[in-house]
Amino acid sequence: MCEDEIIVPRPNTTVPMNKEDQLIARIQKRLGPRGPVDGREVGLALGAGDDACILRAMPGREWVASIDAFIEGVHFARRIHPASSIGYKALARATSDLAAMGAAPRSFLLGLALPASLTDAWLDGFLDGMSRAARKFGMALAGGDTSRTDTIAINITVFGEVPAGRAITRSGARPGDRIYVTGRLGAAQLGVEILLRGIASKPSLRRYLAPHFYPTPPIELGQWLSRRRLPTAMMDLSDGLSTDLDRLCRASGVGARIRKASLPIVGVPETLQRQGVDALQLALDGGEDYQLLFTVPSRSVSRVPSSGGGVRITEIGEIVGGREIRLILNDGSSVPLPPHGWDHFGRRARPKAARRITD
Repeated sequence: MCEDEIIVPRPNTTVPMNKEDQLIARIQKRLGPRGPVDGREVGLALGAGDDACILRAMPGREWVASIDAFIEGVHFARRIHPASSIGYKALARATSDLAAMGAAPRSFLLGLALPASLTDAWLDGFLDGMSRAARKFGMALAGGDTSRTDTIAINITVFGEVPAGRAITRSGARPGDRIYVTGRLGAAQLGVEILLRGIASKPSLRRYLAPHFYPTPPIELGQWLSRRRLPTAMMDLSDGLSTDLDRLCRASGVGARIRKASLPIVGVPETLQRQGVDALQLALDGGEDYQLLFTVPSRSVSRVPSSGGGVRITEIGEIVGGREIRLILNDGSSVPLPPHGWDHFGRRARPKAARRITD
């Protein structure tokens, strides 16, 4: 061998990946596409593992995309919420926006920032929950990004498909349209009330936590409504009926009348009733139900079923001219219904100070 001979070492395939690459590989293994999910095409020509993903839309269909942030200390508390719930709910709440447009979920991007101390057991639980949601909704990871921070921050971008021209927006409601909601309102906020009071360990109350920990947006029902061209406007109930109805009405330039007697409110256990938890306030102002709020022309009311996909559908009022939203009480009188649901930069729903509305 000559003294100045340059030795080029062979690549050592046994050299381990750095820790971030290992973390990404774990995420990709749990959430990445392995063909269709439960027989549903995920719309990926190129998934996670490259600089960007490539989406493949089917002929005659359009992409629907939405982004959602899920932040520790704002949307969840690590000491209260199980890691599996955080993973599941992060994807479920983002996918709810697709249901609101009548779209079929396909894939998602995950931005995950977390402390290094949570990259073992906590991350495994988080991925368990997110994988459960991905299978349930027929979605696969398309890519994303990871970062180290002091607190957990999750950002998810979801992609769905809808037949061209069939996406449902908030802005189509017209006077005379009937107003509908799905599910039972206030169920998720009831779970929050139980957690806030530190009584979640009581066996009789545990079943009330599921709508808060593991919400199930009515995705198939949203697609069914879109295929039949029933709604004139639709959105998901993420911040409370009083706030989300206000948003739909402002987008459509209309007002609304809601009947108190028609609201499908959650049943509150006597233990919490004695502590001042009001079912009506939960239904009006409680957030995170991730159900659908939609309007239908009066001529099409007979085509709206009482349920779809096991989800209850309830007519609760009517769209009217003007801009005012009012609640019709049981005696026929009415009161204004201001938006008192969740607002990141304003007043949030008051969990312990119930809205008091009497006949």
